[in-house]
Amino acid sequence: MSEKTESLRFSSLRLQNWKNFARIEVDLQNRVFLVGPNAAGKSNLLDVFRFLRDLASPGGGFQEAIRRRGGVSAIRCLAARRYPDIELRVVVEPRQANTRWEYELAFKQDAQRRARISKEKVVRDGRVLLMRPNDDDKQDPARLTQTHLEQVNVNRSFRELASFFESVRYLHIVPQLVREPDRSVGRPNDPFGGDFLEQIAKTQERTRLARLSRIRDALRVAVPQLAEIEQYRGGRGTPHLRGKYEHWRPQGAWQTEDQFSDGTLRLMGLLWVAMEGGGPLLLEEPELSLHPEIVRYLSQMFARVQRRTGRQIILSTHSPDLLRDEGIGLDEVLLLRPGSEGTEVTPAGAFQEIRDLLQGGLSLADAVIPKTRPARADQLTLFGDL
Repeated sequence: MSEKTESLRFSSLRLQNWKNFARIEVDLQNRVFLVGPNAAGKSNLLDVFRFLRDLASPGGGFQEAIRRRGGVSAIRCLAARRYPDIELRVVVEPRQANTRWEYELAFKQDAQRRARISKEKVVRDGRVLLMRPNDDDKQDPARLTQTHLEQVNVNRSFRELASFFESVRYLHIVPQLVREPDRSVGRPNDPFGGDFLEQIAKTQERTRLARLSRIRDALRVAVPQLAEIEQYRGGRGTPHLRGKYEHWRPQGAWQTEDQFSDGTLRLMGLLWVAMEGGGPLLLEEPELSLHPEIVRYLSQMFARVQRRTGRQIILSTHSPDLLRDEGIGLDEVLLLRPGSEGTEVTPAGAFQEIRDLLQGGLSLADAVIPKTRPARADQLTLFGDL
Protein backbone atom coordinates (compact mmCIF):
# COMPACT_ATOMS: atom_id res chain seq x y z
CA MET A 1 0.00 0.00 0.00
CA SER A 2 1.33 3.45 -0.85
CA GLU A 3 2.08 6.08 1.80
CA LYS A 4 -0.52 8.24 0.05
CA THR A 5 -3.21 5.61 0.55
CA GLU A 6 -2.21 5.07 4.19
CA SER A 7 -2.89 8.74 4.98
CA LEU A 8 -6.55 8.51 3.93
CA ARG A 9 -9.41 8.20 6.40
CA PHE A 10 -13.20 8.08 6.44
CA SER A 11 -14.49 11.55 7.27
CA SER A 12 -18.23 11.12 6.73
CA LEU A 13 -20.80 8.32 6.55
CA ARG A 14 -24.39 8.29 5.34
CA LEU A 15 -26.61 5.21 5.47
CA GLN A 16 -30.15 4.43 4.44
CA ASN A 17 -31.89 1.14 5.25
CA TRP A 18 -28.65 -0.53 6.42
CA LYS A 19 -29.48 -3.08 9.14
CA ASN A 20 -30.38 -1.11 12.31
CA PHE A 21 -30.24 2.25 10.57
CA ALA A 22 -33.19 3.67 8.62
CA ARG A 23 -31.21 6.82 7.87
CA ILE A 24 -28.14 8.35 9.49
CA GLU A 25 -25.47 10.85 8.48
CA VAL A 26 -22.45 11.50 10.72
CA ASP A 27 -18.98 12.99 10.56
CA LEU A 28 -16.11 10.72 11.58
CA GLN A 29 -12.95 11.78 13.40
CA ASN A 30 -9.59 10.04 13.25
CA ARG A 31 -10.56 8.20 16.44
CA VAL A 32 -14.19 7.13 16.90
CA PHE A 33 -15.87 5.55 19.94
CA LEU A 34 -19.24 3.89 19.25
CA VAL A 35 -21.30 3.73 22.44
CA GLY A 36 -24.78 2.30 22.89
CA PRO A 37 -26.88 -0.43 24.53
CA ASN A 38 -26.86 -4.05 23.43
CA ALA A 39 -28.41 -4.64 19.99
CA ALA A 40 -28.24 -0.92 19.13
CA GLY A 41 -26.15 -1.67 16.04
CA LYS A 42 -22.54 -0.94 16.98
CA SER A 43 -21.28 -4.07 15.21
CA ASN A 44 -23.53 -3.34 12.23
CA LEU A 45 -22.09 0.15 11.94
CA LEU A 46 -18.56 -1.27 11.94
CA ASP A 47 -19.74 -3.74 9.30
CA VAL A 48 -20.30 -0.93 6.79
CA PHE A 49 -16.54 -0.48 6.57
CA ARG A 50 -15.99 -4.24 6.43
CA PHE A 51 -18.50 -4.35 3.56
CA LEU A 52 -16.48 -1.76 1.61
CA ARG A 53 -13.34 -3.80 2.25
CA ASP A 54 -15.08 -6.94 0.98
CA LEU A 55 -16.13 -5.12 -2.20
CA ALA A 56 -12.54 -4.26 -3.07
CA SER A 57 -10.66 -7.32 -1.75
CA PRO A 58 -9.45 -10.29 -3.83
CA GLY A 59 -11.92 -13.12 -3.41
CA GLY A 60 -14.64 -10.64 -2.52
CA GLY A 61 -16.74 -8.39 -4.71
CA PHE A 62 -20.34 -7.23 -4.54
CA GLN A 63 -22.13 -10.58 -4.77
CA GLU A 64 -19.79 -12.26 -2.27
CA ALA A 65 -20.09 -9.35 0.17
CA ILE A 66 -23.88 -9.65 0.04
CA ARG A 67 -23.75 -13.44 0.43
CA ARG A 68 -21.54 -13.21 3.53
CA ARG A 69 -24.24 -11.08 5.16
CA GLY A 70 -27.13 -13.42 4.36
CA GLY A 71 -28.50 -11.62 1.31
CA VAL A 72 -30.16 -8.28 0.66
CA SER A 73 -33.17 -9.05 2.86
CA ALA A 74 -30.88 -9.69 5.85
CA ILE A 75 -29.14 -6.35 5.31
CA ARG A 76 -32.21 -4.16 4.73
CA CYS A 77 -33.43 -2.29 7.79
CA LEU A 78 -36.68 -3.63 9.27
CA ALA A 79 -37.96 -0.04 9.47
CA ALA A 80 -37.57 0.44 5.69
CA ARG A 81 -40.86 1.28 4.02
CA ARG A 82 -41.27 3.50 0.96
CA TYR A 83 -37.66 3.44 -0.23
CA PRO A 84 -36.46 -0.17 -0.36
CA ASP A 85 -32.95 0.54 -1.69
CA ILE A 86 -30.06 0.09 0.69
CA GLU A 87 -27.75 3.07 0.32
CA LEU A 88 -24.36 3.98 1.67
CA ARG A 89 -22.12 6.95 1.02
CA VAL A 90 -18.69 7.64 2.45
CA VAL A 91 -16.37 10.61 2.13
CA VAL A 92 -12.66 9.78 2.23
CA GLU A 93 -10.01 12.44 2.79
CA PRO A 94 -6.35 12.68 3.77
CA ARG A 95 -5.67 14.20 7.16
CA GLN A 96 -3.70 17.10 5.68
CA ALA A 97 -4.50 17.64 2.01
CA ASN A 98 -7.24 18.89 -0.28
CA THR A 99 -8.10 15.64 -2.07
CA ARG A 100 -11.64 14.48 -1.37
CA TRP A 101 -13.15 11.20 -2.51
CA GLU A 102 -16.84 10.32 -2.40
CA TYR A 103 -18.19 6.83 -2.97
CA GLU A 104 -21.90 6.08 -3.14
CA LEU A 105 -23.59 2.73 -3.63
CA ALA A 106 -27.28 1.81 -3.68
CA PHE A 107 -28.64 -1.68 -4.25
CA LYS A 108 -31.69 -3.90 -3.89
CA GLN A 109 -32.69 -7.39 -4.99
CA ASP A 110 -34.40 -8.31 -8.26
CA ALA A 111 -37.28 -10.74 -8.86
CA GLN A 112 -34.82 -13.65 -8.57
CA ARG A 113 -33.67 -12.29 -5.18
CA ARG A 114 -30.26 -11.47 -6.61
CA ALA A 115 -28.49 -8.32 -5.46
CA ARG A 116 -28.55 -5.64 -8.12
CA ILE A 117 -26.94 -2.20 -8.13
CA SER A 118 -29.28 0.78 -8.37
CA LYS A 119 -26.54 3.40 -8.23
CA GLU A 120 -22.77 3.59 -8.08
CA LYS A 121 -21.01 6.92 -8.03
CA VAL A 122 -17.39 8.01 -7.56
CA VAL A 123 -16.43 11.66 -7.17
CA ARG A 124 -12.96 13.13 -6.72
CA ASP A 125 -12.56 16.78 -5.77
CA GLY A 126 -16.03 17.54 -7.08
CA ARG A 127 -15.48 15.83 -10.45
CA VAL A 128 -17.66 12.82 -11.20
CA LEU A 129 -15.48 9.90 -12.34
CA LEU A 130 -18.24 7.29 -12.41
CA MET A 131 -22.02 7.39 -12.51
CA ARG A 132 -24.06 4.23 -12.90
CA PRO A 133 -26.28 2.93 -14.34
CA ASN A 134 -24.74 4.17 -17.60
CA ASP A 135 -25.53 3.39 -21.23
CA ASP A 136 -23.56 0.14 -21.15
CA ASP A 137 -25.50 -1.00 -18.08
CA LYS A 138 -28.80 -0.26 -19.79
CA GLN A 139 -27.81 -2.37 -22.79
CA ASP A 140 -26.57 -5.20 -20.57
CA PRO A 141 -28.37 -5.16 -17.16
CA ALA A 142 -26.31 -8.13 -15.96
CA ARG A 143 -23.44 -5.66 -15.49
CA LEU A 144 -25.33 -4.27 -12.49
CA THR A 145 -24.51 -7.40 -10.50
CA GLN A 146 -20.94 -6.12 -10.07
CA THR A 147 -19.48 -2.83 -8.91
CA HIS A 148 -16.83 -1.07 -10.95
CA LEU A 149 -14.90 -0.74 -7.70
CA GLU A 150 -14.01 -4.45 -7.80
CA GLN A 151 -12.98 -4.53 -11.49
CA VAL A 152 -9.37 -3.57 -12.21
CA ASN A 153 -10.09 -3.14 -15.92
CA VAL A 154 -12.41 -0.20 -15.22
CA ASN A 155 -11.35 1.28 -11.85
CA ARG A 156 -8.02 2.76 -12.91
CA SER A 157 -9.10 6.37 -12.31
CA PHE A 158 -10.19 5.58 -8.73
CA ARG A 159 -7.98 2.61 -7.86
CA GLU A 160 -6.50 4.60 -5.00
CA LEU A 161 -9.94 4.57 -3.40
CA ALA A 162 -10.35 0.82 -4.00
CA SER A 163 -6.94 0.18 -2.42
CA PHE A 164 -7.96 2.26 0.59
CA PHE A 165 -11.13 0.22 1.09
CA GLU A 166 -9.08 -2.97 0.81
CA SER A 167 -6.76 -1.70 3.55
CA VAL A 168 -9.49 -1.66 6.22
CA ARG A 169 -8.64 -4.07 9.06
CA TYR A 170 -11.14 -5.53 11.54
CA LEU A 171 -9.99 -7.32 14.69
CA HIS A 172 -11.98 -9.06 17.40
CA ILE A 173 -9.65 -11.65 18.93
CA VAL A 174 -11.41 -14.81 20.13
CA PRO A 175 -8.82 -16.42 22.46
CA GLN A 176 -10.08 -19.95 21.85
CA LEU A 177 -9.37 -19.60 18.12
CA VAL A 178 -5.80 -18.48 18.87
CA ARG A 179 -5.34 -21.54 21.05
CA GLU A 180 -6.83 -23.85 18.41
CA PRO A 181 -5.72 -22.43 15.02
CA ASP A 182 -6.85 -25.58 13.16
CA ARG A 183 -10.39 -24.18 13.40
CA SER A 184 -9.45 -21.41 10.96
CA VAL A 185 -7.28 -23.27 8.46
CA GLY A 186 -7.64 -21.70 5.03
CA ARG A 187 -8.89 -18.35 6.39
CA PRO A 188 -6.04 -15.84 5.96
CA ASN A 189 -6.38 -12.58 7.89
CA ASP A 190 -9.09 -14.11 10.05
CA PRO A 191 -10.64 -11.17 11.94
CA PHE A 192 -11.22 -13.38 14.99
CA GLY A 193 -7.58 -14.36 15.41
CA GLY A 194 -7.58 -17.90 14.02
CA ASP A 195 -4.42 -17.17 12.03
CA PHE A 196 -2.96 -14.63 14.48
CA LEU A 197 0.07 -16.79 15.27
CA GLU A 198 0.68 -17.42 11.57
CA GLN A 199 0.60 -13.67 10.90
CA ILE A 200 3.27 -13.18 13.55
CA ALA A 201 5.39 -16.01 12.11
CA LYS A 202 5.22 -14.59 8.56
CA THR A 203 6.38 -11.15 9.65
CA GLN A 204 9.96 -10.28 8.73
CA GLU A 205 12.22 -11.51 11.54
CA ARG A 206 13.69 -8.15 12.48
CA THR A 207 10.23 -6.56 12.66
CA ARG A 208 8.79 -9.55 14.51
CA LEU A 209 11.50 -9.53 17.20
CA ALA A 210 11.18 -5.78 17.69
CA ARG A 211 7.40 -5.97 18.05
CA LEU A 212 7.50 -8.92 20.44
CA SER A 213 10.04 -7.07 22.56
CA ARG A 214 7.76 -4.03 22.77
CA ILE A 215 4.76 -6.24 23.53
CA ARG A 216 6.71 -7.95 26.33
CA ASP A 217 7.54 -4.58 27.90
CA ALA A 218 3.94 -3.43 27.62
CA LEU A 219 2.50 -6.70 28.93
CA ARG A 220 4.66 -6.55 32.03
CA VAL A 221 2.42 -3.71 33.20
CA ALA A 222 -0.51 -6.15 33.26
CA VAL A 223 1.47 -9.36 33.92
CA PRO A 224 4.54 -8.41 36.06
CA GLN A 225 5.83 -12.00 36.14
CA LEU A 226 6.25 -12.16 32.36
CA ALA A 227 9.98 -12.02 31.56
CA GLU A 228 10.20 -13.10 27.90
CA ILE A 229 8.04 -13.72 24.82
CA GLU A 230 9.18 -15.63 21.79
CA GLN A 231 7.69 -17.21 18.69
CA TYR A 232 8.63 -20.65 17.38
CA ARG A 233 7.32 -23.43 15.15
CA GLY A 234 6.39 -26.81 16.56
CA GLY A 235 7.18 -30.24 15.17
CA ARG A 236 4.55 -30.01 12.40
CA GLY A 237 5.59 -26.48 11.51
CA THR A 238 2.69 -24.98 13.45
CA PRO A 239 3.51 -21.51 14.81
CA HIS A 240 3.36 -21.00 18.58
CA LEU A 241 4.04 -18.30 21.16
CA ARG A 242 5.52 -18.94 24.55
CA GLY A 243 6.21 -16.74 27.52
CA LYS A 244 8.66 -17.15 30.36
CA TYR A 245 7.20 -16.42 33.79
CA GLU A 246 9.36 -15.63 36.80
CA HIS A 247 8.49 -17.36 40.08
CA TRP A 248 10.18 -19.17 42.97
CA ARG A 249 12.23 -21.39 40.65
CA PRO A 250 15.48 -19.67 39.62
CA GLN A 251 14.97 -20.44 35.89
CA GLY A 252 11.29 -19.54 35.85
CA ALA A 253 8.83 -21.51 33.70
CA TRP A 254 7.62 -21.36 30.09
CA GLN A 255 3.98 -21.39 29.04
CA THR A 256 2.62 -21.62 25.50
CA GLU A 257 -0.37 -19.74 24.11
CA ASP A 258 -2.78 -22.50 25.11
CA GLN A 259 -1.96 -21.65 28.74
CA PHE A 260 -2.20 -17.87 28.38
CA SER A 261 -5.24 -16.19 29.90
CA ASP A 262 -7.94 -14.70 27.65
CA GLY A 263 -6.89 -11.21 28.72
CA THR A 264 -3.24 -11.83 27.87
CA LEU A 265 -4.08 -13.12 24.38
CA ARG A 266 -6.49 -10.26 23.66
CA LEU A 267 -4.03 -7.64 24.85
CA MET A 268 -1.26 -9.21 22.76
CA GLY A 269 -3.53 -9.03 19.73
CA LEU A 270 -4.34 -5.37 20.36
CA LEU A 271 -0.70 -4.45 20.85
CA TRP A 272 0.39 -6.34 17.74
CA VAL A 273 -2.20 -4.80 15.44
CA ALA A 274 -1.57 -1.36 16.92
CA MET A 275 2.01 -1.54 15.66
CA GLU A 276 0.95 -2.43 12.13
CA GLY A 277 0.67 0.24 9.50
CA GLY A 278 -2.21 0.38 7.09
CA GLY A 279 -5.71 1.67 6.70
CA PRO A 280 -8.51 2.16 9.22
CA LEU A 281 -8.57 -0.25 12.15
CA LEU A 282 -11.94 -1.52 13.42
CA LEU A 283 -12.02 -2.86 16.99
CA GLU A 284 -14.94 -4.59 18.69
CA GLU A 285 -15.07 -4.02 22.46
CA PRO A 286 -11.29 -4.05 23.05
CA GLU A 287 -11.90 -3.97 26.81
CA LEU A 288 -13.12 -7.58 26.98
CA SER A 289 -11.20 -9.79 29.48
CA LEU A 290 -8.96 -6.88 30.55
CA HIS A 291 -8.58 -5.40 34.02
CA PRO A 292 -10.27 -1.97 34.38
CA GLU A 293 -6.93 -0.32 35.21
CA ILE A 294 -5.55 -1.57 31.88
CA VAL A 295 -8.69 -0.51 30.00
CA ARG A 296 -8.34 3.05 31.33
CA TYR A 297 -5.16 3.54 29.33
CA LEU A 298 -6.15 1.91 26.04
CA SER A 299 -7.42 5.13 24.49
CA GLN A 300 -4.13 6.88 25.32
CA MET A 301 -2.24 3.97 23.77
CA PHE A 302 -4.32 4.27 20.60
CA ALA A 303 -3.70 8.02 20.51
CA ARG A 304 0.08 7.50 20.71
CA VAL A 305 -0.07 4.93 17.94
CA GLN A 306 -2.04 7.35 15.79
CA ARG A 307 0.51 10.10 16.27
CA ARG A 308 3.11 7.73 14.82
CA THR A 309 1.08 6.08 12.05
CA GLY A 310 -1.86 8.41 11.38
CA ARG A 311 -4.09 5.34 11.26
CA GLN A 312 -7.81 5.88 11.85
CA ILE A 313 -9.28 3.77 14.67
CA ILE A 314 -13.02 3.10 14.99
CA LEU A 315 -14.07 1.03 17.99
CA SER A 316 -17.19 -0.06 19.84
CA THR A 317 -17.32 -0.16 23.62
CA HIS A 318 -19.53 -0.62 26.68
CA SER A 319 -16.74 0.33 29.07
CA PRO A 320 -16.93 3.37 31.37
CA ASP A 321 -13.24 2.85 32.15
CA LEU A 322 -12.27 3.27 28.50
CA LEU A 323 -14.16 6.57 28.35
CA ARG A 324 -12.60 8.06 31.49
CA ASP A 325 -9.65 9.38 29.51
CA GLU A 326 -9.83 13.19 29.57
CA GLY A 327 -8.20 13.31 26.16
CA ILE A 328 -11.30 11.95 24.39
CA GLY A 329 -13.20 14.70 22.58
CA LEU A 330 -16.99 14.99 22.44
CA ASP A 331 -16.85 14.81 18.65
CA GLU A 332 -15.04 11.45 18.90
CA VAL A 333 -17.94 9.73 20.69
CA LEU A 334 -21.02 8.64 18.74
CA LEU A 335 -24.09 7.61 20.74
CA LEU A 336 -26.34 4.94 19.26
CA ARG A 337 -29.93 5.08 20.52
CA PRO A 338 -32.46 2.51 19.24
CA GLY A 339 -36.01 3.54 18.40
CA SER A 340 -39.09 2.26 16.60
CA GLU A 341 -37.84 3.82 13.35
CA GLY A 342 -34.32 2.47 13.60
CA THR A 343 -31.23 3.46 15.56
CA GLU A 344 -30.16 7.10 15.67
CA VAL A 345 -26.45 8.00 15.73
CA THR A 346 -25.56 11.31 17.37
CA PRO A 347 -22.23 12.89 18.41
CA ALA A 348 -22.00 13.24 22.18
CA GLY A 349 -21.37 16.96 21.80
CA ALA A 350 -24.84 17.47 20.33
CA PHE A 351 -26.40 16.89 23.77
CA GLN A 352 -26.54 20.00 25.94
CA GLU A 353 -27.03 17.80 28.99
CA ILE A 354 -23.71 16.03 28.36
CA ARG A 355 -21.89 19.32 27.86
CA ASP A 356 -23.36 20.67 31.11
CA LEU A 357 -22.31 17.56 33.06
CA LEU A 358 -18.76 17.83 31.75
CA GLN A 359 -18.73 21.51 32.61
CA GLY A 360 -19.81 20.53 36.12
CA GLY A 361 -16.79 18.28 36.55
CA LEU A 362 -18.12 14.83 35.64
CA SER A 363 -16.10 12.53 33.40
CA LEU A 364 -17.17 11.71 29.85
CA ALA A 365 -18.03 8.19 31.01
CA ASP A 366 -20.32 9.52 33.77
CA ALA A 367 -22.07 11.79 31.28
CA VAL A 368 -22.40 9.40 28.34
CA ILE A 369 -22.90 5.86 29.70
CA PRO A 370 -26.22 6.66 31.48
CA LYS A 371 -27.67 7.64 28.10
CA THR A 372 -27.02 4.13 26.83
CA ARG A 373 -28.35 2.28 29.87
CA PRO A 374 -31.40 0.04 29.23
CA ALA A 375 -34.45 1.58 30.88
CA ARG A 376 -35.48 -1.59 32.74
CA ALA A 377 -32.14 -3.30 33.41
CA ASP A 378 -33.13 -3.75 37.07
CA GLN A 379 -35.84 -6.21 35.98
CA LEU A 380 -33.14 -8.84 35.48
CA THR A 381 -33.03 -9.26 39.26
CA LEU A 382 -36.50 -10.80 39.05
CA PHE A 383 -35.33 -13.63 36.78
CA GLY A 384 -34.95 -16.10 39.63
CA ASP A 385 -38.57 -15.55 40.67
CA LEU A 386 -40.02 -16.57 37.28
